Amino acid sequence: MRPDQWARGDYADRMADTPPGGALPPPTAPAVPPAGAPAPRMPLRRLGWRRFLALAAVVLVIAAGAVFMVWTLGENLGAEALLIGVVAAILPVPVLVACFLWLDRYEPEPLKYLIFCFAWGAFVATAVSLNVNEFFAGQFKHWGLPTALTAVLVAPFIEELTKALGPILLLVFRRREWSGVTDGLVYCGLSAVGFAMVENILYLGGYGYRVGVEEYGPATGARQVIAIFIVRILLFGFAHPLFTSMTGVGLGISARAADRRLRILAPIAGLLLAMMLHGTWNLLPSLAASTGQPLIALYGYIGVMVPIFFGMVGLAVWLRAWEGRLTERTLPDYVRAGWLTPPEVAALGSLGRRHAARTWARRVAGDGGVKAMRGYQFAATRLALLRDGMRRGLDRKPADRDRTAREERELLDAIAAYRAFFVGRDPQAPVGVWDGNRYHLRFPDGSQRAVEAPDEPVVPIPVVLAPPPPPAWPAGYGPPGWYGPRPAAPWPPGA
Repeated sequence: MRPDQWARGDYADRMADTPPGGALPPPTAPAVPPAGAPAPRMPLRRLGWRRFLALAAVVLVIAAGAVFMVWTLGENLGAEALLIGVVAAILPVPVLVACFLWLDRYEPEPLKYLIFCFAWGAFVATAVSLNVNEFFAGQFKHWGLPTALTAVLVAPFIEELTKALGPILLLVFRRREWSGVTDGLVYCGLSAVGFAMVENILYLGGYGYRVGVEEYGPATGARQVIAIFIVRILLFGFAHPLFTSMTGVGLGISARAADRRLRILAPIAGLLLAMMLHGTWNLLPSLAASTGQPLIALYGYIGVMVPIFFGMVGLAVWLRAWEGRLTERTLPDYVRAGWLTPPEVAALGSLGRRHAARTWARRVAGDGGVKAMRGYQFAATRLALLRDGMRRGLDRKPADRDRTAREERELLDAIAAYRAFFVGRDPQAPVGVWDGNRYHLRFPDGSQRAVEAPDEPVVPIPVVLAPPPPPAWPAGYGPPGWYGPRPAAPWPPGA
Protein backbone atom coordinates (compact mmCIF):
# COMPACT_ATOMS: atom_id res chain seq x y z
CA MET A 1 0.00 0.00 0.00
CA ARG A 2 1.41 3.35 -0.98
CA PRO A 3 1.89 5.86 1.86
CA ASP A 4 -0.03 8.61 0.05
CA GLN A 5 -3.23 6.53 -0.09
CA TRP A 6 -5.87 6.16 2.61
CA ALA A 7 -6.19 2.77 4.28
CA ARG A 8 -9.38 0.96 3.28
CA GLY A 9 -11.15 -1.70 5.30
CA ASP A 10 -8.50 -1.62 8.01
CA TYR A 11 -7.10 1.38 9.78
CA ALA A 12 -9.47 4.16 8.65
CA ASP A 13 -12.60 2.02 8.97
CA ARG A 14 -11.68 0.92 12.47
CA MET A 15 -11.14 4.53 13.49
CA ALA A 16 -14.67 5.36 12.40
CA ASP A 17 -16.13 2.55 14.52
CA THR A 18 -14.15 3.39 17.65
CA PRO A 19 -16.14 5.14 20.38
CA PRO A 20 -14.91 8.59 21.44
CA GLY A 21 -12.22 8.61 24.06
CA GLY A 22 -11.70 10.95 26.97
CA ALA A 23 -10.38 14.49 26.89
CA LEU A 24 -7.20 14.79 24.86
CA PRO A 25 -4.71 17.51 25.75
CA PRO A 26 -3.08 19.24 22.80
CA PRO A 27 -0.14 17.17 21.65
CA THR A 28 3.34 18.55 21.90
CA ALA A 29 4.18 20.23 18.63
CA PRO A 30 7.17 18.63 16.98
CA ALA A 31 10.18 20.77 16.34
CA VAL A 32 10.04 21.03 12.54
CA PRO A 33 13.42 21.80 11.00
CA PRO A 34 13.50 24.85 8.72
CA ALA A 35 13.32 24.34 4.98
CA GLY A 36 16.65 23.29 3.53
CA ALA A 37 18.07 22.22 6.87
CA PRO A 38 20.52 19.31 6.57
CA ALA A 39 19.34 15.92 7.72
CA PRO A 40 20.90 14.69 10.97
CA ARG A 41 23.66 12.13 10.90
CA MET A 42 24.48 9.09 12.92
CA PRO A 43 27.01 9.79 15.69
CA LEU A 44 30.59 9.30 14.50
CA ARG A 45 33.40 7.69 16.44
CA ARG A 46 36.45 9.74 17.20
CA LEU A 47 39.69 8.54 15.62
CA GLY A 48 41.98 7.95 18.60
CA TRP A 49 45.68 7.34 18.27
CA ARG A 50 45.30 3.57 18.56
CA ARG A 51 42.73 3.44 15.78
CA PHE A 52 44.94 5.76 13.74
CA LEU A 53 47.96 3.45 14.13
CA ALA A 54 45.86 0.40 13.26
CA LEU A 55 44.49 2.17 10.18
CA ALA A 56 47.98 3.23 9.10
CA ALA A 57 49.26 -0.34 9.49
CA VAL A 58 46.40 -1.75 7.40
CA VAL A 59 46.95 0.83 4.66
CA LEU A 60 50.68 0.07 4.56
CA VAL A 61 50.11 -3.70 4.32
CA ILE A 62 47.60 -3.33 1.49
CA ALA A 63 49.80 -0.79 -0.31
CA ALA A 64 52.82 -3.10 -0.04
CA GLY A 65 50.77 -5.96 -1.49
CA ALA A 66 49.54 -3.76 -4.33
CA VAL A 67 53.06 -2.61 -5.23
CA PHE A 68 54.34 -6.18 -5.14
CA MET A 69 51.57 -7.52 -7.37
CA VAL A 70 51.89 -4.69 -9.92
CA TRP A 71 55.65 -5.18 -10.11
CA THR A 72 55.38 -9.00 -10.32
CA LEU A 73 52.68 -9.01 -12.99
CA GLY A 74 54.45 -6.32 -14.97
CA GLU A 75 57.71 -8.26 -14.93
CA ASN A 76 56.09 -11.55 -15.91
CA LEU A 77 53.54 -10.33 -18.46
CA GLY A 78 54.94 -7.17 -19.97
CA ALA A 79 53.14 -3.84 -20.28
CA GLU A 80 50.87 -4.77 -23.21
CA ALA A 81 49.70 -8.10 -21.79
CA LEU A 82 49.25 -6.54 -18.35
CA LEU A 83 47.03 -3.79 -19.75
CA ILE A 84 44.87 -6.24 -21.70
CA GLY A 85 44.59 -8.52 -18.67
CA VAL A 86 43.57 -5.64 -16.40
CA VAL A 87 40.88 -4.39 -18.78
CA ALA A 88 39.40 -7.87 -19.30
CA ALA A 89 39.57 -8.83 -15.62
CA ILE A 90 37.86 -5.64 -14.41
CA LEU A 91 34.81 -6.07 -16.66
CA PRO A 92 32.90 -8.53 -14.41
CA VAL A 93 33.86 -6.83 -11.14
CA PRO A 94 31.05 -4.20 -11.07
CA VAL A 95 28.44 -6.92 -11.64
CA LEU A 96 29.77 -9.15 -8.86
CA VAL A 97 30.18 -6.24 -6.44
CA ALA A 98 26.64 -5.07 -7.20
CA CYS A 99 25.30 -8.55 -6.35
CA PHE A 100 26.87 -8.44 -2.89
CA LEU A 101 25.75 -4.85 -2.28
CA TRP A 102 22.23 -5.95 -3.24
CA LEU A 103 22.34 -8.43 -0.38
CA ASP A 104 23.29 -5.67 2.05
CA ARG A 105 20.49 -3.15 1.44
CA TYR A 106 18.71 -3.42 4.79
CA GLU A 107 21.74 -2.46 6.85
CA PRO A 108 24.52 -1.32 4.50
CA GLU A 109 27.97 -1.81 5.89
CA PRO A 110 30.41 1.11 6.10
CA LEU A 111 32.07 1.74 2.76
CA LYS A 112 35.53 1.71 4.32
CA TYR A 113 35.09 -1.90 5.46
CA LEU A 114 33.83 -3.00 2.05
CA ILE A 115 36.83 -1.36 0.36
CA PHE A 116 39.15 -2.93 2.93
CA CYS A 117 37.88 -6.46 2.21
CA PHE A 118 38.08 -6.00 -1.55
CA ALA A 119 41.59 -4.52 -1.39
CA TRP A 120 42.73 -7.21 1.03
CA GLY A 121 41.67 -9.97 -1.31
CA ALA A 122 43.04 -8.21 -4.38
CA PHE A 123 46.51 -7.40 -3.08
CA VAL A 124 47.41 -9.00 0.25
CA ALA A 125 45.81 -12.41 -0.33
CA THR A 126 47.13 -12.67 -3.89
CA ALA A 127 50.65 -11.60 -2.94
CA VAL A 128 50.94 -14.18 -0.15
CA SER A 129 49.25 -16.94 -2.15
CA LEU A 130 51.43 -16.36 -5.22
CA ASN A 131 54.63 -16.72 -3.21
CA VAL A 132 53.46 -19.77 -1.27
CA ASN A 133 52.18 -21.52 -4.39
CA GLU A 134 55.40 -20.86 -6.29
CA PHE A 135 57.47 -22.13 -3.38
CA PHE A 136 55.60 -25.43 -3.11
CA ALA A 137 55.52 -25.87 -6.89
CA GLY A 138 59.31 -25.72 -6.81
CA GLN A 139 59.42 -28.14 -3.88
CA PHE A 140 57.15 -30.65 -5.62
CA LYS A 141 59.32 -30.46 -8.73
CA HIS A 142 62.43 -30.98 -6.61
CA TRP A 143 60.85 -34.03 -4.96
CA GLY A 144 59.94 -35.46 -8.35
CA LEU A 145 56.20 -34.99 -7.85
CA PRO A 146 53.76 -33.42 -10.32
CA THR A 147 53.50 -29.65 -9.90
CA ALA A 148 49.74 -30.05 -10.44
CA LEU A 149 49.59 -31.12 -6.80
CA THR A 150 50.07 -27.47 -5.90
CA ALA A 151 46.60 -26.63 -7.22
CA VAL A 152 45.00 -29.47 -5.26
CA LEU A 153 46.91 -29.57 -1.97
CA VAL A 154 48.41 -26.10 -1.44
CA ALA A 155 46.38 -23.48 -3.32
CA PRO A 156 43.02 -24.24 -1.64
CA PHE A 157 44.57 -24.00 1.81
CA ILE A 158 46.60 -20.80 1.41
CA GLU A 159 44.17 -18.96 -0.87
CA GLU A 160 41.10 -19.54 1.30
CA LEU A 161 43.05 -18.73 4.44
CA THR A 162 44.42 -15.44 3.10
CA LYS A 163 41.11 -14.39 1.54
CA ALA A 164 39.34 -14.98 4.85
CA LEU A 165 41.97 -13.28 6.99
CA GLY A 166 40.73 -9.76 6.16
CA PRO A 167 37.12 -10.46 7.21
CA ILE A 168 38.43 -12.34 10.25
CA LEU A 169 40.32 -9.22 11.33
CA LEU A 170 37.10 -7.24 10.97
CA LEU A 171 35.27 -9.78 13.12
CA VAL A 172 37.92 -9.68 15.82
CA PHE A 173 38.27 -5.90 16.02
CA ARG A 174 34.85 -4.76 14.77
CA ARG A 175 32.50 -7.53 15.88
CA ARG A 176 29.73 -5.02 16.56
CA GLU A 177 29.70 -4.12 12.86
CA TRP A 178 28.57 -7.67 12.01
CA SER A 179 24.83 -8.22 11.86
CA GLY A 180 25.01 -11.91 10.97
CA VAL A 181 25.57 -14.29 8.08
CA THR A 182 24.65 -11.68 5.48
CA ASP A 183 27.59 -9.53 6.52
CA GLY A 184 29.84 -12.59 6.40
CA LEU A 185 28.76 -13.29 2.83
CA VAL A 186 29.31 -9.67 1.82
CA TYR A 187 32.72 -9.22 3.43
CA CYS A 188 34.10 -12.59 2.32
CA GLY A 189 32.48 -12.30 -1.10
CA LEU A 190 34.13 -8.95 -1.80
CA SER A 191 37.48 -10.31 -0.66
CA ALA A 192 37.06 -13.21 -3.08
CA VAL A 193 36.02 -10.88 -5.92
CA GLY A 194 39.18 -8.85 -5.41
CA PHE A 195 41.29 -12.01 -5.36
CA ALA A 196 39.65 -13.37 -8.51
CA MET A 197 40.16 -10.07 -10.33
CA VAL A 198 43.93 -10.10 -9.85
CA GLU A 199 44.17 -13.83 -10.57
CA ASN A 200 42.23 -13.31 -13.79
CA ILE A 201 44.77 -10.68 -14.85
CA LEU A 202 47.41 -13.40 -14.71
CA TYR A 203 45.32 -15.88 -16.70
CA LEU A 204 43.96 -13.45 -19.29
CA GLY A 205 47.10 -11.42 -19.81
CA GLY A 206 49.69 -14.17 -19.31
CA TYR A 207 48.29 -17.57 -20.26
CA GLY A 208 45.96 -15.91 -22.76
CA TYR A 209 47.43 -12.94 -24.60
CA ARG A 210 51.18 -13.21 -23.97
CA VAL A 211 51.41 -16.94 -24.71
CA GLY A 212 49.27 -16.57 -27.84
CA VAL A 213 51.38 -13.68 -29.14
CA GLU A 214 54.62 -15.57 -28.53
CA GLU A 215 53.38 -18.64 -30.37
CA TYR A 216 51.32 -17.33 -33.30
CA GLY A 217 50.87 -13.56 -33.06
CA PRO A 218 48.41 -10.93 -31.73
CA ALA A 219 45.35 -12.47 -33.41
CA THR A 220 45.88 -15.75 -31.59
CA GLY A 221 46.49 -13.88 -28.36
CA ALA A 222 43.19 -12.05 -28.73
CA ARG A 223 41.31 -15.28 -29.45
CA GLN A 224 42.80 -16.93 -26.38
CA VAL A 225 41.82 -13.97 -24.22
CA ILE A 226 38.22 -14.28 -25.45
CA ALA A 227 38.19 -18.05 -24.88
CA ILE A 228 39.57 -17.76 -21.35
CA PHE A 229 37.18 -14.90 -20.59
CA ILE A 230 34.18 -17.01 -21.61
CA VAL A 231 35.24 -20.10 -19.67
CA ARG A 232 36.84 -18.57 -16.60
CA ILE A 233 34.62 -15.51 -16.08
CA LEU A 234 31.28 -15.95 -17.84
CA LEU A 235 30.85 -19.63 -16.98
CA PHE A 236 32.79 -20.05 -13.74
CA GLY A 237 33.24 -16.51 -12.44
CA PHE A 238 31.29 -17.47 -9.31
CA ALA A 239 33.94 -19.97 -8.17
CA HIS A 240 36.05 -17.90 -5.76
CA PRO A 241 33.07 -16.09 -4.18
CA LEU A 242 31.34 -19.46 -3.76
CA PHE A 243 34.32 -21.02 -1.98
CA THR A 244 34.87 -18.11 0.39
CA SER A 245 31.15 -17.73 1.11
CA MET A 246 31.45 -20.91 3.19
CA THR A 247 33.85 -19.08 5.46
CA GLY A 248 31.48 -16.11 5.46
CA VAL A 249 28.66 -18.29 6.77
CA GLY A 250 30.88 -19.51 9.60
CA LEU A 251 32.01 -15.99 10.49
CA GLY A 252 28.43 -14.72 10.42
CA ILE A 253 27.26 -17.47 12.76
CA SER A 254 30.15 -16.67 15.08
CA ALA A 255 29.25 -12.97 15.14
CA ARG A 256 25.72 -13.66 16.47
CA ALA A 257 26.52 -16.61 18.76
CA ALA A 258 26.62 -16.26 22.53
CA ASP A 259 28.28 -19.65 23.05
CA ARG A 260 32.04 -19.25 23.05
CA ARG A 261 32.55 -22.72 21.57
CA LEU A 262 30.33 -21.90 18.62
CA ARG A 263 32.13 -18.60 18.12
CA ILE A 264 35.38 -20.52 17.60
CA LEU A 265 34.17 -23.67 15.85
CA ALA A 266 31.85 -22.04 13.29
CA PRO A 267 34.59 -20.05 11.47
CA ILE A 268 36.92 -23.07 11.53
CA ALA A 269 34.21 -25.29 10.05
CA GLY A 270 33.38 -22.71 7.38
CA LEU A 271 37.04 -22.27 6.45
CA LEU A 272 37.62 -26.04 6.21
CA LEU A 273 34.54 -26.41 4.03
CA ALA A 274 35.78 -23.61 1.76
CA MET A 275 39.16 -25.33 1.42
CA MET A 276 37.55 -28.68 0.64
CA LEU A 277 35.25 -27.17 -1.97
CA HIS A 278 38.16 -25.26 -3.55
CA GLY A 279 40.32 -28.38 -3.58
CA THR A 280 37.55 -30.41 -5.22
CA TRP A 281 37.14 -27.72 -7.87
CA ASN A 282 40.86 -27.87 -8.70
CA LEU A 283 40.94 -31.67 -8.53
CA LEU A 284 38.32 -32.19 -11.25
CA PRO A 285 40.36 -30.82 -14.19
CA SER A 286 43.48 -32.56 -12.88
CA LEU A 287 41.67 -35.89 -12.88
CA ALA A 288 40.25 -35.21 -16.34
CA ALA A 289 43.71 -34.44 -17.71
CA SER A 290 45.43 -37.41 -16.08
CA THR A 291 42.78 -39.93 -17.15
CA GLY A 292 41.97 -38.43 -20.54
CA GLN A 293 38.27 -38.26 -19.60
CA PRO A 294 37.11 -34.61 -19.86
CA LEU A 295 33.60 -35.64 -18.85
CA ILE A 296 34.85 -36.08 -15.28
CA ALA A 297 35.24 -32.33 -14.94
CA LEU A 298 31.93 -31.64 -16.67
CA TYR A 299 29.96 -34.05 -14.48
CA GLY A 300 31.68 -32.74 -11.37
CA TYR A 301 30.87 -29.11 -12.15
CA ILE A 302 27.25 -29.82 -13.09
CA GLY A 303 26.52 -32.43 -10.45
CA VAL A 304 28.34 -30.89 -7.48
CA MET A 305 29.30 -27.27 -7.94
CA VAL A 306 26.18 -25.95 -9.67
CA PRO A 307 23.74 -27.29 -7.01
CA ILE A 308 25.95 -25.85 -4.25
CA PHE A 309 26.02 -22.51 -6.06
CA PHE A 310 22.23 -22.30 -6.37
CA GLY A 311 21.89 -23.45 -2.77
CA MET A 312 24.07 -20.55 -1.62
CA VAL A 313 22.10 -18.12 -3.76
CA GLY A 314 18.87 -19.32 -2.15
CA LEU A 315 20.40 -18.98 1.31
CA ALA A 316 21.59 -15.46 0.56
CA VAL A 317 18.16 -14.37 -0.67
CA TRP A 318 16.49 -15.87 2.40
CA LEU A 319 18.96 -14.15 4.73
CA ARG A 320 18.32 -10.84 2.99
CA ALA A 321 14.61 -11.11 3.78
CA TRP A 322 15.43 -12.25 7.34
CA GLU A 323 17.01 -8.88 8.15
CA GLY A 324 13.75 -7.17 7.23
CA ARG A 325 11.70 -9.56 9.37
CA LEU A 326 14.09 -9.01 12.27
CA THR A 327 12.81 -5.45 12.74
CA GLU A 328 9.25 -6.74 13.01
CA ARG A 329 10.31 -9.27 15.66
CA THR A 330 12.42 -7.05 17.91
CA LEU A 331 11.25 -3.44 17.56
CA PRO A 332 7.78 -4.09 19.07
CA ASP A 333 9.60 -3.92 22.43
CA TYR A 334 10.13 -0.23 21.72
CA VAL A 335 6.55 0.15 20.49
CA ARG A 336 5.19 -1.12 23.81
CA ALA A 337 7.56 1.22 25.63
CA GLY A 338 6.35 4.18 23.57
CA TRP A 339 9.48 4.86 21.56
CA LEU A 340 8.02 3.87 18.16
CA THR A 341 4.57 3.37 16.66
CA PRO A 342 3.24 0.14 15.09
CA PRO A 343 3.02 1.53 11.52
CA GLU A 344 6.60 2.70 11.66
CA VAL A 345 7.80 -0.77 12.61
CA ALA A 346 5.63 -2.42 9.97
CA ALA A 347 6.98 -0.05 7.33
CA LEU A 348 10.48 -1.46 7.95
CA GLY A 349 9.54 -5.08 7.23
CA SER A 350 10.38 -5.19 3.51
CA LEU A 351 12.29 -3.18 0.92
CA GLY A 352 9.02 -2.38 -0.85
CA ARG A 353 7.59 -0.80 2.29
CA ARG A 354 10.80 1.10 2.91
CA HIS A 355 10.69 2.48 -0.61
CA ALA A 356 7.06 3.50 -0.09
CA ALA A 357 8.05 5.27 3.13
CA ARG A 358 10.76 7.23 1.32
CA THR A 359 8.28 8.17 -1.39
CA TRP A 360 5.90 9.45 1.26
CA ALA A 361 8.71 11.33 3.04
CA ARG A 362 9.63 13.07 -0.22
CA ARG A 363 6.01 14.13 -0.73
CA VAL A 364 5.61 15.65 2.73
CA ALA A 365 9.14 16.94 3.43
CA GLY A 366 11.11 17.09 0.16
CA ASP A 367 14.68 15.90 -0.30
CA GLY A 368 15.51 16.48 3.35
CA GLY A 369 12.67 14.18 4.31
CA VAL A 370 14.00 11.44 2.03
CA LYS A 371 17.48 11.66 3.56
CA ALA A 372 15.99 11.66 7.04
CA MET A 373 13.82 8.63 6.22
CA ARG A 374 16.86 6.73 4.93
CA GLY A 375 18.76 7.56 8.10
CA TYR A 376 15.74 6.64 10.20
CA GLN A 377 15.47 3.25 8.49
CA PHE A 378 19.17 2.56 8.90
CA ALA A 379 19.13 3.55 12.59
CA ALA A 380 16.01 1.46 13.24
CA THR A 381 17.63 -1.58 11.63
CA ARG A 382 20.75 -1.10 13.72
CA LEU A 383 18.53 -0.81 16.80
CA ALA A 384 16.79 -4.09 15.90
CA LEU A 385 20.16 -5.84 15.55
CA LEU A 386 21.30 -4.39 18.84
CA ARG A 387 18.13 -5.57 20.56
CA ASP A 388 18.52 -9.01 19.01
CA GLY A 389 22.03 -9.15 20.44
CA MET A 390 20.64 -8.32 23.88
CA ARG A 391 18.18 -11.20 23.62
CA ARG A 392 20.93 -13.57 22.53
CA GLY A 393 23.16 -12.52 25.41
CA LEU A 394 26.07 -11.47 23.21
CA ASP A 395 27.35 -8.95 25.78
CA ARG A 396 28.58 -10.73 28.89
CA LYS A 397 31.10 -8.23 30.23
CA PRO A 398 29.87 -5.15 32.10
CA ALA A 399 31.90 -2.92 29.78
CA ASP A 400 30.18 -4.41 26.74
CA ARG A 401 26.78 -3.90 28.32
CA ASP A 402 27.56 -0.29 29.11
CA ARG A 403 28.68 0.24 25.54
CA THR A 404 25.49 -1.38 24.25
CA ALA A 405 23.40 0.89 26.48
CA ARG A 406 25.21 3.96 25.12
CA GLU A 407 24.78 2.81 21.55
CA GLU A 408 21.11 2.09 22.14
CA ARG A 409 20.54 5.61 23.48
CA GLU A 410 22.49 7.11 20.57
CA LEU A 411 20.31 5.23 18.10
CA LEU A 412 17.13 6.35 19.85
CA ASP A 413 18.39 9.94 19.82
CA ALA A 414 19.12 9.62 16.11
CA ILE A 415 15.68 8.14 15.41
CA ALA A 416 14.01 11.02 17.25
CA ALA A 417 16.03 13.56 15.27
CA TYR A 418 15.20 11.88 11.97
CA ARG A 419 11.48 11.73 12.82
CA ALA A 420 11.43 15.48 13.33
CA PHE A 421 11.97 15.96 9.61
CA PHE A 422 8.69 14.39 8.58
CA VAL A 423 6.46 14.00 11.67
CA GLY A 424 3.36 16.19 11.56
CA ARG A 425 3.88 17.28 7.96
CA ASP A 426 1.27 15.09 6.29
CA PRO A 427 -2.02 17.03 6.07
CA GLN A 428 -3.93 13.78 5.51
CA ALA A 429 -2.89 12.31 8.86
CA PRO A 430 -4.91 13.32 11.94
CA VAL A 431 -3.15 14.89 14.90
CA GLY A 432 -2.39 12.13 17.35
CA VAL A 433 -0.36 10.80 20.25
CA TRP A 434 0.90 7.22 20.66
CA ASP A 435 1.13 6.19 24.31
CA GLY A 436 2.61 2.74 23.77
CA ASN A 437 -0.76 0.97 23.67
CA ARG A 438 -3.13 2.94 21.45
CA TYR A 439 -3.51 6.14 19.47
CA HIS A 440 -5.25 9.22 20.83
CA LEU A 441 -6.39 11.10 17.76
CA ARG A 442 -7.95 14.53 17.26
CA PHE A 443 -9.89 15.09 14.04
CA PRO A 444 -10.61 18.36 12.18
CA ASP A 445 -14.20 18.42 13.51
CA GLY A 446 -12.86 18.52 17.07
CA SER A 447 -13.76 14.93 17.97
CA GLN A 448 -11.26 12.90 19.95
CA ARG A 449 -10.94 9.13 19.90
CA ALA A 450 -8.72 6.44 21.33
CA VAL A 451 -7.86 4.02 18.54
CA GLU A 452 -6.24 0.63 18.84
CA ALA A 453 -3.34 -0.19 16.55
CA PRO A 454 -4.46 -1.76 13.25
CA ASP A 455 -3.85 -5.43 12.59
CA GLU A 456 -1.57 -4.77 9.62
CA PRO A 457 -0.29 -1.20 9.94
CA VAL A 458 1.88 -0.91 6.85
CA VAL A 459 1.71 2.87 6.40
CA PRO A 460 4.19 4.96 8.43
CA ILE A 461 2.04 7.42 10.42
CA PRO A 462 4.46 9.53 12.46
CA VAL A 463 2.63 10.82 15.51
CA VAL A 464 3.84 12.51 18.65
CA LEU A 465 5.28 10.09 21.18
CA ALA A 466 3.73 10.51 24.62
CA PRO A 467 5.13 9.23 27.92
CA PRO A 468 4.04 5.60 28.37
CA PRO A 469 1.95 4.37 31.30
CA PRO A 470 3.78 3.71 34.58
CA PRO A 471 6.08 0.75 33.94
CA ALA A 472 5.67 -2.57 35.67
CA TRP A 473 9.40 -3.01 36.16
CA PRO A 474 11.33 -1.42 39.05
CA ALA A 475 11.99 2.30 38.94
CA GLY A 476 15.14 3.25 37.08
CA TYR A 477 15.12 0.18 34.85
CA GLY A 478 13.69 -0.50 31.44
CA PRO A 479 11.88 -3.50 29.97
CA PRO A 480 13.43 -6.95 30.42
CA GLY A 481 16.74 -7.07 28.62
CA TRP A 482 17.16 -3.31 28.69
CA TYR A 483 20.77 -2.49 29.50
CA GLY A 484 21.39 0.42 31.80
CA PRO A 485 19.02 2.95 33.39
CA ARG A 486 16.06 4.07 31.32
CA PRO A 487 15.12 7.74 30.80
CA ALA A 488 12.01 8.91 32.62
CA ALA A 489 9.92 8.96 29.43
CA PRO A 490 10.28 9.07 25.67
CA TRP A 491 10.98 12.56 24.44
CA PRO A 492 8.86 14.20 21.77
CA PRO A 493 10.50 14.50 18.35
CA GLY A 494 12.97 17.35 18.25
CA ALA A 495 13.20 17.73 22.01
